[in-house]
Amino acid sequence: MIQPHLQRIAIIGGGFSGTLTAINLARLSTVPLRISVLNCTYPAGRGIAYSTQRPEHLLNVAARNMSAFPEYPSHFVDWLITRTEYANIPEAELRETFMPRRVYGDYLRSLAWHYSGPLNSRSSVEIKNISIEVVDLIPETQGARLILADGTAMLADRVVLATGNEPPADLNGSAALCDHPAWCANPWIDWGKKLPAPGGTIVLLGTGLTTVDAILTLLALDWRGRIHAISRHGFLPQSHFKGVDVPDFPPSDVDLASLGLSELVALMEHHCERLRTLGANPAIIVDKLRPHTQRIWQAFSDKERQKFITHYAARWNVVRHRIAPSIHQTITAAVTSGRITTTAANITGLRAAGQKITVDLQPSGGAASSLTADLVINGTGPQTRFSATHSPLLRALLKRGLAQADAADMGLKIAPDFTVIQKDDQPSPYLLALGPLLRGTLWETIAVPELRGQALRVAQTLLAAAPNSLAAEAAVIEYCI
Repeated sequence: MIQPHLQRIAIIGGGFSGTLTAINLARLSTVPLRISVLNCTYPAGRGIAYSTQRPEHLLNVAARNMSAFPEYPSHFVDWLITRTEYANIPEAELRETFMPRRVYGDYLRSLAWHYSGPLNSRSSVEIKNISIEVVDLIPETQGARLILADGTAMLADRVVLATGNEPPADLNGSAALCDHPAWCANPWIDWGKKLPAPGGTIVLLGTGLTTVDAILTLLALDWRGRIHAISRHGFLPQSHFKGVDVPDFPPSDVDLASLGLSELVALMEHHCERLRTLGANPAIIVDKLRPHTQRIWQAFSDKERQKFITHYAARWNVVRHRIAPSIHQTITAAVTSGRITTTAANITGLRAAGQKITVDLQPSGGAASSLTADLVINGTGPQTRFSATHSPLLRALLKRGLAQADAADMGLKIAPDFTVIQKDDQPSPYLLALGPLLRGTLWETIAVPELRGQALRVAQTLLAAAPNSLAAEAAVIEYCI
């Protein structure tokens, strides 16, 4: 008797997106699968965000919104209740708690173990974690051959790109500082080993969530010295707050996706001003817009997307990506007391100054200046120009024509079912993608509510193509992209 072909699925990236895709395949599949999760940096199941061991690094979203499964919204809270340290906290309070990110990493790892472990007998799905980098991909008659960093290769019928965020972009002069003792090009490595002596100066490039992490760690270590945070706008993230009901936004008789950027901005500013006059936080307008954001973004023209990125993205990100109130209070107190100084300026260059580094600055409408520091950390955020990626795999895909950048050059071009579009504008027969790689297509594609939906949809696409597969229809949930 001829044995049926065992579907081989390779997931490149073992962070949240890759791990959840594997978990969804295991829980939904009714046919045997062999899944390989290839991960080369942070611990599988944790990724950058949840591999931190620092207790002061908290989730940016309350526990009630952090379930890994869209159809089971209380799953994370229910899991927390099983832990001894949270068992006596009232559920209502636990739901509103901003948990340590390392605890959320434990949650993801426990799910991965359950669905890949020996007790998961629901389906014959094998999940194997492999710690190695994929550097190239070569099409085969069926599927593709993955070229690994050690020179070996493996075959896969379908391949999922879940590589996550890019490292920060290079800055003017940073290439010459690669081996400089005062330079940290990647804020997600252990820069604590480079910590200057008390009384020194640290410059944090960027004022977003990555910089907040760095500030929290410096405060927790009680490092005493001068800390400067610099970005073009100088805005630190805002705090989460208890919202108010805004029944007339968005207006029920308006199709937001048909407005265009200018009309949408005018509508939002009108409602924000109205909330200000009522003494309410206007950021609730951005929250109310969130269910529509991806559809609005896709309806924008290329010119409108570029205008949004140039003129509105900085403000949007500050309002949209907020932090736990306790963290906001800590950061605000540090700024008020003078421990942290924020500066609004363009970073025009970096240069070595002996064992230190000088950062050249150009404030808008002001005179050029500079800061010299004992440690400079690049927290400017992930590289967003996709064609400039340093990933050997992504560069190889673009060079071979197996993928193409989206119109905004922010990520990969995909079809509605998350299949990658090749250079010839045809859908790839084996390649899918999700997560931050889709920023140019979806804009909102880095938070758990979006990523868990994508992971489910990618799993459904893969199972629909698997021979004799009958993916559980009860678990199918529609998500707009």
